[in-house]
Amino acid sequence: MIHPLNPAMRATDPPPVMEARRWLDGVIFPADRPLINISQAAPVEPPPLPLRQAIADAALHNDAAHLYGPVLGLPTLRFEIARQWTVAYGGDIHENQVAITQGCNQAFTAVMSTLAGKGDEVIMPTPWYFNHKMWLDMQGVTAVPLRCGAGLIPVAAEAEALITPRTRALILVSPNNPGGAEYPAETLRDFMALAQSRGLALIVDETYRDFDSRTGAPHNLFADPQWADTLIHLYSFSKAYRLTGHRVGAIVASEERLFEVEKFLDTVAICPSQLGQIGALWGMQNLGAWVAGERLEILARRNAMIEGFKGLPDWKLLGCGAYFAYVAHPYPMASNDFAKWLVTNASILTLPGTMFQPTGSEDGKRQLRIAFANIDRTGIQDLFGRLKALTL
Repeated sequence: MIHPLNPAMRATDPPPVMEARRWLDGVIFPADRPLINISQAAPVEPPPLPLRQAIADAALHNDAAHLYGPVLGLPTLRFEIARQWTVAYGGDIHENQVAITQGCNQAFTAVMSTLAGKGDEVIMPTPWYFNHKMWLDMQGVTAVPLRCGAGLIPVAAEAEALITPRTRALILVSPNNPGGAEYPAETLRDFMALAQSRGLALIVDETYRDFDSRTGAPHNLFADPQWADTLIHLYSFSKAYRLTGHRVGAIVASEERLFEVEKFLDTVAICPSQLGQIGALWGMQNLGAWVAGERLEILARRNAMIEGFKGLPDWKLLGCGAYFAYVAHPYPMASNDFAKWLVTNASILTLPGTMFQPTGSEDGKRQLRIAFANIDRTGIQDLFGRLKALTL
């Protein structure tokens, strides 16, 4: 046993994706049944060549790209986000209300560090994103579960019943990880109104917004002239532009909030990756049509998942959108055991619902998350062929 060790860190669950990868140790997959890895929601291909060329050009010819930059990010990228978000959401956003981070996970940790400390509470719908829960556990902040019903859509009135004097924020992810649900605009408005009425922050993580099946703005929260008093918006460049290794995320929040965020970012990273930011800016300015094509491909895979589960009537598709299908399996085995069984018996690596639910949750024992964005439609057909052939 390690001594000394922060007890909050000891009490935090290990990273689920890394834990699941260890299930592959020593496993030899048959030549006619190679591994289908649907455990992680991240592009496995590099960015498109023109974007890579822009990064390479900056690496070779822009000396400043190799030096420390502004803690809150490049002004040109902050300005571009503010400009595009203002157009997309119909609001009024300024570049001094934008900060760039080393990925969206860091955006979340930076924001939460300004909001809550040991003994405080935040309300999160379940199933929840495990990295959010891990950070809260490390900080001694209590994640209060808000169980979702039909379609995995949370209800603001039910969240209100969970608010205590220790509550600091409401946290939403839409399109949702892990559930895939696209929250209706009225749901987001209800949560905004609740947060405003109770003096809480509303964090909306839209990492997967580029793959929303709906057209137009998914909400109008930025149209509220007082949005910055309540709303904190998070975004990631990893998915839309395949910049996972460059770690570029963003926060849109009040200037006062970002003044506090700057303290956190300066301590843990000093500044975001310069080359990653240059790539993100180039992508925003030049790859609109390419991203639109990526969205259509993901939506086609989403439709293939929906159709595939129609042929598995004993399974229940709880939510499907962006990169994810979230399902309930029909077998008399807890999902954490079932997921391991799938590795050796079906060459499928997926994550169990127990990684996305509170400890002891009965829901989690029946659920699986399928990250389908990394398998094409042929791979999806193969996946369903194996699921149909299962015998326990």
